[in-house]
Amino acid sequence: MKSWKRWAVAALVVLALALGLARALHKRQLQQQAAAEAAALAATTPALQLAERDLFSAQALELERGVAFTGTLRALRSATLKARVAGELQNLTVREGDAVREGEVLARVDPTESQARVRQAEQQAHAARAQLTIAQRQHDNNLALVKQNFISPTATETSAANLDAARANLEAAQAALDIARKALADTVLHAPISGRVAARLAQNGERIAVDGRILDIVDPAAMEIEAALPPASALELRVGQPADWEVEGMAQPARARIARISPSVQAGSRSVMVYLALPPHGGLQQGLFVQGRIVTGQVHAVAVPLSALRSDKPSPYLQLLRDGKVRHLTARLGAQGRVAGEDMIAVEGLEAGATVLRASAGAVADGTPIQRTGAR
Repeated sequence: MKSWKRWAVAALVVLALALGLARALHKRQLQQQAAAEAAALAATTPALQLAERDLFSAQALELERGVAFTGTLRALRSATLKARVAGELQNLTVREGDAVREGEVLARVDPTESQARVRQAEQQAHAARAQLTIAQRQHDNNLALVKQNFISPTATETSAANLDAARANLEAAQAALDIARKALADTVLHAPISGRVAARLAQNGERIAVDGRILDIVDPAAMEIEAALPPASALELRVGQPADWEVEGMAQPARARIARISPSVQAGSRSVMVYLALPPHGGLQQGLFVQGRIVTGQVHAVAVPLSALRSDKPSPYLQLLRDGKVRHLTARLGAQGRVAGEDMIAVEGLEAGATVLRASAGAVADGTPIQRTGAR
């Protein structure tokens, strides 16, 4: 009986081991089958599809080297209308944006005081002229008396000195009259240049001091760009070099040329002031913010769009398409330039014809398979 039980227990143990082994083999077989299916799926299904517009073929190009700048639009001709005499401001009618012509009467200063000073100076000149007439008559009489030996020559010398003094007094009075008349004429304020009123700084009825500012006038027909550049960037600049510039809202950049370069740096910012001449361009206002790029030369190199350069790694890199997969290439950067309105950068060691992923493709992991579509 005991022998039978031992054989039964042994049989059960063997059966359990056999079942466990069979189950383990079956599970391993299922895992291998799943792995094979996943590998086959990865081999037949692309991870990412890219359109042709997301790709760029590196080319050997003539790049325009340049210096980026920001600046401000300034009018070549501008002026401030100031009061030349003190007094109450009258008849000022123009306001910001109004057009004015050179020499046009824009306002007046109350002429009452100036008119009184002119009358005073006229009377003083009249009195001096009368004194001169008296002194001249006295001197003529003395000359006649001396010839008849009725008076001594000393009296003639005295009358001659009096005549010179009267003549000097008349000239001084006449000069004072000229000054008074000039002050009266200065009560009428004329436009110093043709242009438009940029700012109205005083109001009718206000008492204006001498040199008090009344209007700012600018001529928008001729504008220039005033830009401050660091000395290192200014080393390559020369008068006559072209530049592309734009302001917000412009359809496309416009062209300018360097007209002047300051021979000294600014004391505070240590910047070099550069002035760029603009061709006639309607719709520009003084003070607009400008950004652009001065062309300093050209370089021949294999280049790609600057936007294709990625910087989410310690070193900048490009995403290349090679043998149907994405490969990351650490970029050794060269000159930067502009071609057909697009910023380009030269990459050392990159072959012409290499396919580069543009910025629109986004970040793609190294080794990702790519399927190119015909969409552009």
